[in-house]
Amino acid sequence: MHCCSRCQRPAVTELHSPRRRADPESLIASARAGDARALGRLISLVENRSPELRPVMKAIAPYTGTARVIGITGAPGVGKSTVTSALAAAYRAAGMRIGVLAVDPTSPFSGGALLGDRVRMQDHATDDGVFIRSMASRGHLGGLSLATPQALRVLDAAGFGLIIIETVGVGQAELEIASLADSTLVVVAPGMGDSVQAAKAGILEIADIFVVNKSDRPAAHEAVRDLRMMVAMGNWGEGSWRPPIVSTVAVAGTGMDDLTEKIGAHWSWLASSAELASRRRARAREEVTAIAVAALRERVGGLPGDSRLDELAGRVAAGQLDPYSAADELVSG
Repeated sequence: MHCCSRCQRPAVTELHSPRRRADPESLIASARAGDARALGRLISLVENRSPELRPVMKAIAPYTGTARVIGITGAPGVGKSTVTSALAAAYRAAGMRIGVLAVDPTSPFSGGALLGDRVRMQDHATDDGVFIRSMASRGHLGGLSLATPQALRVLDAAGFGLIIIETVGVGQAELEIASLADSTLVVVAPGMGDSVQAAKAGILEIADIFVVNKSDRPAAHEAVRDLRMMVAMGNWGEGSWRPPIVSTVAVAGTGMDDLTEKIGAHWSWLASSAELASRRRARAREEVTAIAVAALRERVGGLPGDSRLDELAGRVAAGQLDPYSAADELVSG
């Protein structure tokens, strides 16, 4: 079930209640004025691929492009939710409005977010300056929900200065977060073999900042040492960003000042180079491609009762047709 931080009722209840067709302009105006219900409804339109989504996205386009986006990824159990909560508290203390998209595994029973209560983030439940939304991955293997880019766009348009995206935590499939965030934090914990797994999974290439959380554990120094060795072996060009390593105990707030300082330094580097524009252009490219592919898939083979794909698949399986010719025939209609 999907809940915002200030509403413990499942958002799906709101979707099934009778209402007039959404007025994009009024919904957006309400969301920008701080109405959490309007904001929740906009994100629900995104998650449910509502027909009302197209006019909404068209209306919010002029308001987007100002929010800073932090992605938080790492293996399960390293404390990503705790780091997210501690970061939100640190930036709220600086007066920023914070949006959090927490992508959770999908419940096989409800189809909703399995960890939707976000227990570790309840400290922000009564803060109007923090909006937390749990989103189900719905089987998507990249650590994110397919709706995440559009939900990010909605929060940006609603006036949140900082948006934090916390991924499912599925290990080697989490590289997708790098294309969506301005700054990617890879969280590891001592004694879990995460430094080795980071190298195996290609996490080293996507990390802008390494966070060794639970650094009060005895093996913390070893984890920092291993990461430093891997960073030292990297091929860093002149003027490129070299990911720092920050030790934290997020549950106690320890190390958060150092972490926000490193995030600020990374943002300054992005802004002073062509990298920020490059990352955001790549993000938009991926978003447009995903929407186009989804629309094409729905048009050529996703409609109930459409037997063309099954017929072509049968011919390919029988050796009567090659898959490239079948794909051309399917697309050409």
